[in-house]
Amino acid sequence: MAKLKSKHRILVINPGSTSTKIAVFDGNEQLLKTSIAHPHEQLYSFTRINDQYQLRLEMILDYLKNEGINIDSIDCIMARGGLLKPIHGGIWKINEKMVTDLQETKRGEHASNLGAIIAYNLSQKKNIPCYIADPVVVDELDSVARITGIPEIKKVSIFHALNQKYSAHMVANQLGKNYNNLNAIVAHMGGGITIGAHKNGRVVDVNNGLYGDGPFSPERTGSISAEQIVNFCFSGKYSEKEIKEMIHGKGGLMAYFGTSDVKKIMEDIKDEKKQLIINAMIYNICTCIGGMAIIYNGIIDAIILTGGLAHNHYIVRSITERVNFLGPIFIFPGENEMEALKERALGIFDGKEEIFTYD
Repeated sequence: MAKLKSKHRILVINPGSTSTKIAVFDGNEQLLKTSIAHPHEQLYSFTRINDQYQLRLEMILDYLKNEGINIDSIDCIMARGGLLKPIHGGIWKINEKMVTDLQETKRGEHASNLGAIIAYNLSQKKNIPCYIADPVVVDELDSVARITGIPEIKKVSIFHALNQKYSAHMVANQLGKNYNNLNAIVAHMGGGITIGAHKNGRVVDVNNGLYGDGPFSPERTGSISAEQIVNFCFSGKYSEKEIKEMIHGKGGLMAYFGTSDVKKIMEDIKDEKKQLIINAMIYNICTCIGGMAIIYNGIIDAIILTGGLAHNHYIVRSITERVNFLGPIFIFPGENEMEALKERALGIFDGKEEIFTYD
């Protein structure tokens, strides 16, 4: 993309289940950043998540107008990617094929699907380039990591790719290394927890936190014995929908305490049950980090803790005490998705990023 001016204006769009986060940057300078809330009663009338598209689009445009941001001044739109077919990491131009796949939800419904759909609508009306970067479906697994004990079932890569890769790039810069030469284990710890093995520029193994693989988390069950799950499913007590909700959304801490708010749960951490469950979650995280360590034959440049739970000193300290013998620990609290998308856009303008076509 040719340089047009000294500071390029970037609109970042990141839809979540109950909010739409947007930000506007002039180069590195953040002009505005907000999270537009969508209360349950506002979304209740929509049968499908994709039906929320027009509402969210209009709320974004209204907010920008009220803040004095003319959509015609935007040079680039970056959106959080959704549940597409498996693709490798990097920047992907949003095109009609991508939008169609997201609208048809062949690989699942998720609020993040709306990011590219909204961005494409704006780009078509105003002729603004639009992209996604490192969506949740990034698949760079080694062949050996895909194999399961059932030939018909292969491991699926769905994880917090955007924040994981951004955090790994940040640590590589701190260490004076290139990401493509970095050996790092990245633990994104939020409502879901995914732990990825970043090796030579690829995430060669990672747990599928969305569908119940890996550590249990504030909202998800994590790995459970297959036979126990089968018995649960055929007990006659639960519908398919209820089982799936337990796996992602109502599992983990939510199942134990009726809330996924870790800060609230830990206000009374001296309560024996709360302490045991929180410590069990930490134990799960650590065993997954330890499992990933074998990939590197003992040569690990960094163990990176990121996501919302990385703000919690007790959790970070407890994990560090267990795994710091494996390698140096780096902490990047929060999801960092808006900053990550902005940085990828700047890479486009600087000619440092390759742009891929989805088809």
